[in-house]
Amino acid sequence: MQESSAGSLCSLSNYYSCLYGPAGSARAIQGVSVAQWQAAAQTLRQLQGSSVLRLQPLDADSAWLAGLEEGLRAAGYWTDRFFCFGNWYQPVPSGGFAGYWQQRPSALRHSVERGRRRLDRAGGAWHIDIIADASPGLDACLAAYLAVYAQSWKSPEPCPDFMPALVRMAAREGWLRLGVLWLEDQPLAAQVWLVCGGKANIYKLAYVKGQERLSAGSVLTAALMQYAMDVDQVLEVDYLSGDDAYKRDWMAMRRERVGLVAFDPRRLSGLLAAGRHFAGKTLRRR
Repeated sequence: MQESSAGSLCSLSNYYSCLYGPAGSARAIQGVSVAQWQAAAQTLRQLQGSSVLRLQPLDADSAWLAGLEEGLRAAGYWTDRFFCFGNWYQPVPSGGFAGYWQQRPSALRHSVERGRRRLDRAGGAWHIDIIADASPGLDACLAAYLAVYAQSWKSPEPCPDFMPALVRMAAREGWLRLGVLWLEDQPLAAQVWLVCGGKANIYKLAYVKGQERLSAGSVLTAALMQYAMDVDQVLEVDYLSGDDAYKRDWMAMRRERVGLVAFDPRRLSGLLAAGRHFAGKTLRRR
């Protein structure tokens, strides 16, 4: 954990974090008892800033989270959960991409088909590159991704060096699926997926603003879906964070990521923070 600017202890997560939790194997984490969580909370209490603890984003359905809450309460903390964001995901059906694509809304399937036809008529050859390792094409496709992102509707990255470093690390580890759709030598859409542990995570996507008619982003997403499902043979595809309307066309299921806040009422700073939190929550409900 880290001490925040507000003086509380918070999770080692930031703008780029889609899920936070204990390090270790699933079996080991699920085996942690309430008494062990209580002991951990009592140890945390010795640290500066521990009158308020804030962890996010967390899996709301995880068994370890319920155990952590019980342990914190047993150690004397007051706890509460809060909503972080929606998370759309897709278990891969039998039949791989073909089965998945058949289940998608007809409007989405037709949009991708029209996009391919429009790309065919756009006045030049188009193709898709998918980079999965530190191959010679990585530098060109990473540069293309950065160029597309700069020409997209998205705000500049708060940490410009983060994505290039993540892409290169993921390439070395074999997690990377960097997709770029090109029209001649111009990149129109680019996406960064991370594949690990039987799961494909859609981490970043962008397309060149003003080229919406070509549906390059949707065409590229369909290609990466097919690659992840049929080549990587993943069990799940995950859009990670956000309730953007388009995601429900691509994904069948939604879950929520939450935060957990804990206050130590035996210290004045914790008691005051708890009062502000719970009073504000009550007022928002009115």
